[in-house]
Amino acid sequence: MAAAHAEAVPLTVPAFRARKGSRAPLVCVTAYDAPFARLAEAAGVDAILVGDSLGPNVLGYDSEIRVSVADIVHHTAAVARAIRRPLLIADMPFMSYATPAEALRHAARMIQVGGAAAVKLEGGLAVAPITAALVEHGIPVMAHVGLTPQSIHTLGGYKVQGHDLAGAQRVVDGARAQAEAGAFGIVLEAVPVRLAERLTAVLPIPTIGIGAGPHCDGQIQVLYDLLGFRAERQPRHAKVFADVASTVEAALGGYVDEVRRATFPTEDHGFKLQRGVLDQLKFD
Repeated sequence: MAAAHAEAVPLTVPAFRARKGSRAPLVCVTAYDAPFARLAEAAGVDAILVGDSLGPNVLGYDSEIRVSVADIVHHTAAVARAIRRPLLIADMPFMSYATPAEALRHAARMIQVGGAAAVKLEGGLAVAPITAALVEHGIPVMAHVGLTPQSIHTLGGYKVQGHDLAGAQRVVDGARAQAEAGAFGIVLEAVPVRLAERLTAVLPIPTIGIGAGPHCDGQIQVLYDLLGFRAERQPRHAKVFADVASTVEAALGGYVDEVRRATFPTEDHGFKLQRGVLDQLKFD
């Protein structure tokens, strides 16, 4: 277990941004509830994102697009109650930031009700004015370019972005626009390694990679991918560090087996009446 979690001084947005170019890459992870958030903090992560990946991973939705602001606020609040040190970032769901007014209203809920310290939104050049409006009103923004799951219908699926000249230039222009708009960091998802490396070198804000190679200022992964909960369709960019899903399945299988064989629970798992009470009870 990492020793870094011993001090509970919260990691602030300025401190996160100051880690740009650090020899110690920023470590970020998604988490959607209090138990996993506590474990992430104990492990020493720098930031927790309550991402819209909440939908497919926890809520049973078929895509991130179905996640609502209420979903994010509810789960952000659960995480906020469990942690002290990591920077807590809440995802802005699909169509929750179509206009500056909507973005401000929804981001305010995530901070006031959910307890987030910052929000994340997807998009590059076209969304930069939204980022600028949020930052102007004191709401820290993490940007997100490359593969943006909320745009899968436009992108034609979960595909690598920026592998040709036109696509790479869109990623570059979007990332630069977001940095100029005031974003304190930017997620680079599913972009070629060399493009991410060059962007990391030229951008003044930390780059956080997911499927963008080892040269970013930090990394983020979906917690359930790290724990083997999606092993049958594991993304190329993820690694199973422990097959927790199989462990849970085996434990539940043991529970089912012992209950059906009447070997659990035993009287040792129950509680005792005071002596003589049973004899004095009236059952008819």
